[in-house]
Amino acid sequence: MLTLPRVRRGTAFRTSFRGLRGMLWGGLLAGAVWPALAQTAQTAPTSPVVPALALHTCRLKDVEVDARCGVLRRPLDPARPQGVQIDLHVAVLPAVARRRLPDPVVFIAGGPGQSAITLAGPISQLMTRELNRRDVILVDQRGTGQSAPLRCDDDKPTRTLAESMDPAAEQRALQACRARLQKLPYGDLRQFTTPIAMADLDAVRQALGVDRWNVVGGSYGTRAALEYQRQFPAHVRRMVLDGVAPADMVLPQSFATGAQAALEAVFDDCAQDSGCRAAYPSARAQWQALLGSLPRKVTVAHPFTGQPETFTLTRAMLASLVLPPLYAPLTASALPLAVLQASQGRFEALVGLGLGAMGGGRGLGLATGMHFSVICAEDVPRMKPGGESTLTDFGDFQERLYRESCRDWPRGELPTAFYTVPPASSPVLLLSGAVDPATPPAHAERVLKALGPKAVHIVVPHAGHGVMSLGCMRDVVFRFLDEPDDAQALAQVGADAACTARMPRPPALLPLMSSTAASAPQGGAR
Repeated sequence: MLTLPRVRRGTAFRTSFRGLRGMLWGGLLAGAVWPALAQTAQTAPTSPVVPALALHTCRLKDVEVDARCGVLRRPLDPARPQGVQIDLHVAVLPAVARRRLPDPVVFIAGGPGQSAITLAGPISQLMTRELNRRDVILVDQRGTGQSAPLRCDDDKPTRTLAESMDPAAEQRALQACRARLQKLPYGDLRQFTTPIAMADLDAVRQALGVDRWNVVGGSYGTRAALEYQRQFPAHVRRMVLDGVAPADMVLPQSFATGAQAALEAVFDDCAQDSGCRAAYPSARAQWQALLGSLPRKVTVAHPFTGQPETFTLTRAMLASLVLPPLYAPLTASALPLAVLQASQGRFEALVGLGLGAMGGGRGLGLATGMHFSVICAEDVPRMKPGGESTLTDFGDFQERLYRESCRDWPRGELPTAFYTVPPASSPVLLLSGAVDPATPPAHAERVLKALGPKAVHIVVPHAGHGVMSLGCMRDVVFRFLDEPDDAQALAQVGADAACTARMPRPPALLPLMSSTAASAPQGGAR
């Protein structure tokens, strides 16, 4: 699963079984819409007519200043504009300066299934410099947050470990959730695809009286941003794509190869570092031996209850525990120690890492129903049997997970052009982490070629999933968005991003014992 990069670590495409009155500004109360947005009202499109969005003062979690919030009504089914309606929840973080620029930033969250408004606090910190002169607009995409939410009951931190990692139990829970969601007034699960959601987003633009805005997407949000640009290129001033996940990526089939490359990088980096090499001289061999020992019964203390639990650990379970920490090099740095301890029969570190990176057993804050409505319609139908995943240590467990989950899930229709990327008509900055297991740089390179000369791609060494918040990358993004001239914005990126070469790789987590412990005899499961 793909999510907001680094602001919420370890959350990309779901890794376990568990998103006009527009021209009648005079009718609004004074102050209901920012002057900066109202300045562009005359240039807003006249067709189709979208009601203006009245905004009121609101407080958002972890945001220090008042925001402005509103609700825009949209048809659930675009083909039936007079049919069932849903509420899109919108929040605007106000720029600090009085003389705001007329082109705000709109941030598209990841998942699919994340609520952008729930992430207002981290986003406000991430975009502090942009907020000096530009408003930042957050829209809860249909199916997420409070916008016709499609949530499942998958946020219980005290579930047993067997329940958390049992595919059959997860499938039963997902089927029950689907049946419950379909009984909702907006329960037509076919109406939550990315193309429909991006039509919603442009309706928000019109309702706010914005002519052009800067579109920033993280992880799945990059897919949504590319689709927005495909449908509405004239309204994009600049675009930033962090952790690029194009529509033709065919998730989750690409997971295994990306995860394998990221895991190999962990072992390679360890072998090249003297401290890590001394502590874990046999890390790769211990990993292979661990894989070869499965399935096996293990006993592990539950990370939250502390109660010992015994269950059968399979290769699929092991893969689901190792994949989440790989999203961020900082958590991946603990894998050599966790693998060492698991090879000795102690699985607490491995389970803690895996569940911790997946939200500590409380889920990832994703609207699970929206997540599957997107993936079942957009990715699973394009999955082909016998892919490269079967040749990796991670196998095809993700493919099997989604095939089974999507077997009876209602699928929305998609335009053929959804899987294409037209040439960019405005500057696009693509960002990748060199060791990202979910959206490796190869996907961004493919999109770069399609976008053409108005796009540039930056790969950050030693970085995982999501790089926009890392060190100097905040300044790189700010300068790209802030530069008035398009050509100069593209030309300066390479020089600005040279700072990434100085970003260090997180050192491996070393055991609190003599390094000779790494070669201790292996023990059996406790």
